[in-house]
Amino acid sequence: DSALLKQRLQARLDQINGLMSTYDPESELSRFNTLASTDWYPVSEDTARVIEVSQEISALSDGAFDISIGPLVELWGFGAAERRAKIPKDDQIKENLAGVGYKNIHLRRGPTAIKKQIPELHIDLSAVAKGYAVDALAKILEQQGINNYLLEIGGELQISGHRGDDSPWQIAIEKPLEEVRDVAAIFPLTNTALATSGNYRNFYVEDGQRYSHTIDPVSGKPIRHKLASVTVLARTCARADALATALMVLGEEKGRQFCEKNQIAAYFLIHEKTSTTVYASPAFERFLKEVEE
Repeated sequence: DSALLKQRLQARLDQINGLMSTYDPESELSRFNTLASTDWYPVSEDTARVIEVSQEISALSDGAFDISIGPLVELWGFGAAERRAKIPKDDQIKENLAGVGYKNIHLRRGPTAIKKQIPELHIDLSAVAKGYAVDALAKILEQQGINNYLLEIGGELQISGHRGDDSPWQIAIEKPLEEVRDVAAIFPLTNTALATSGNYRNFYVEDGQRYSHTIDPVSGKPIRHKLASVTVLARTCARADALATALMVLGEEKGRQFCEKNQIAAYFLIHEKTSTTVYASPAFERFLKEVEE
């Protein structure tokens, strides 16, 4: 029954949101964030899984991905708070960096709990929770015996099987333009998760300098390279989500090396003054070949 299925999917989505939303002061995550204690704090299996994936990608990318980066995002005016017109000073950045760092987060199993090494540490899972929610809803569909589907939440996808007419799902990747929505490329895809991270809509300009919402957790400053958007294919959407963010921070040069070293299937759109160039990693090319065969 499709109405019943819809209800189940919505309930699961609400459940995950209720655990990990930073906008809900009652969520599991918000309560952890307001804790001054550095003791173990019991968490649900869902939250633990999202933190586990996050920490894995943080370690893999040498901290280019970091779920504790919230204070810096707020400092640069991209958080929930109102943006201050002033660019933060170096000492403010340094002060905020002291409360950031994925190595200050610890996770244990049995009983499942997390703890922070520094009391001021805050966790924000928004770069992975959406992908995790897509994976969780896909599981419900599979349990119902549904194997041909395309599931999407805010641009993050899980793709399985094929369309009603037996042809592969066609996925369009947007051109990185601020003012228009246009298609850069279309790929036939099946049995994969996909996430895209982009920089071209969320930014501000101050004194002629463009500040992007992607903050480098190592320098504490917005990234300055030419990578406009990254699309990643992975086994799970949570992983694709975190990897796309990590690559966005690494930029086109380091990002390329990272994909080649770790067999990451990724597609880059790179801004060169007036034109856009593309890079498809070897693993991405291989994936497309397999779909086409």
